[in-house]
Amino acid sequence: MSKHLDLPFKTHPLRESIYDELHIRPFHVVSTPHQISHLAARASKEEQERAFDHLCELCRRYSVNQPAPKTVTFQQDFGDFTIHWEHHVEFYSMTVLRASGFTGEPFKHPVITLLPEDWLAELPGEVVAAFHVRIAGEELSEDPEDLSRYFEGQRLVMSKARDDKAIIYTAFRLHGDGYGRFIIRNLGMTDIQIGRLTRRVIEIETYRLLAQLSLPLAKQIAPQLAEMDRNLADILGVVPQLADPEEERNMLQMLTRKEARLEKWRAETNRRFSGSRAYHKIVLQRLERISESKVEGYPTISEFMNRRLSPALTTLESVQSWMDDLSCRIERASELLRTRVNLTMQEQNRCLLASMDRRSQLQFRLQETVEGLSVVAVSYYLIGLVSYLLGGLPLDRWNLSKPIILAATIPVVIFSVWWIIRRIKHRLIKKPDESTTPEKCG
Repeated sequence: MSKHLDLPFKTHPLRESIYDELHIRPFHVVSTPHQISHLAARASKEEQERAFDHLCELCRRYSVNQPAPKTVTFQQDFGDFTIHWEHHVEFYSMTVLRASGFTGEPFKHPVITLLPEDWLAELPGEVVAAFHVRIAGEELSEDPEDLSRYFEGQRLVMSKARDDKAIIYTAFRLHGDGYGRFIIRNLGMTDIQIGRLTRRVIEIETYRLLAQLSLPLAKQIAPQLAEMDRNLADILGVVPQLADPEEERNMLQMLTRKEARLEKWRAETNRRFSGSRAYHKIVLQRLERISESKVEGYPTISEFMNRRLSPALTTLESVQSWMDDLSCRIERASELLRTRVNLTMQEQNRCLLASMDRRSQLQFRLQETVEGLSVVAVSYYLIGLVSYLLGGLPLDRWNLSKPIILAATIPVVIFSVWWIIRRIKHRLIKKPDESTTPEKCG
């Protein structure tokens, strides 16, 4: 039975969480004017747990409600400001908001300065995104000199959004305080609409930075891939000239070490590169949702992304494709060398078997020679026994001659010994041993 509305049927245990998933990351309701500061810190699982405890400690310090355990999204009014905290797969984010009038210098007193400095200093993880967003109305000066001053003289990127009901200003650079800066000028949007636009701008900047985290790693690996590519070409050029089996085995070991090194790089970068592609896709989706249009004389956010971010993602894809191609080529080269080594070993085994066959034939001939000698020796001893036997008989009384009898016995004894030995040999060699039949061995 369901615990909701006394439903008469059994519901799936994940039914409630599936419904909640659609509302797990709500849009902010942002009035105009407004101050926002946003942080996104990349963190391990343990660091995310410590970040959650750190947030609870801040709530206790201000005597406000703490988040429930395993909370993914938490928003709380702290009096002078509001904090919106979110847990993500590999990072967590914190957005600090405050309704504040526009006093000429939009970034002079950012809202994040209201948080305790000692608490900020102990934030777990490594902060990737840190920027301020200023929501202003028509009172914002559009004078180029004022806009240039707001962004410390940096070259501006500017876009109109939502059917020209808002204008977004940014430089996509760090400023003197170590933060990035955005200004959203509201020209007729409701609090919900400006909240959605603000959320998408925050996500664009956050995921843009996360998507670019892999670029330094790709640039670091690329020269090593180039060197490995050249070495592989040299190895493939030498392979047809190898004649010594030991050299082939050494070359195969070298290829194996290169393959292990390459697979290590692939293991280290695969998850990171896949994450960058996913973040880049999110950025493109958010750009599409803000429905931007061009401000004459300034590049739009989409133009900036296509010129700067897309080439970075192309570099990542190129490096990953390069690693995949190298892996296949090294595998083929290793297979070629293994085939050569196996052929060499088979030739050595063939020669060894031929040598063993010759030795077996020599041993068999020697055995036949020894067999002939053994017939003579056994016959000699048997004839001696016959001689002793005849010596005890009264041959004179029977008118028999001992030498004649012995002479007549010699052929019979020799033939008999030869026949008996041949029968034994036939039974041992040619007749299969019953103890080694398949029925016994099975």
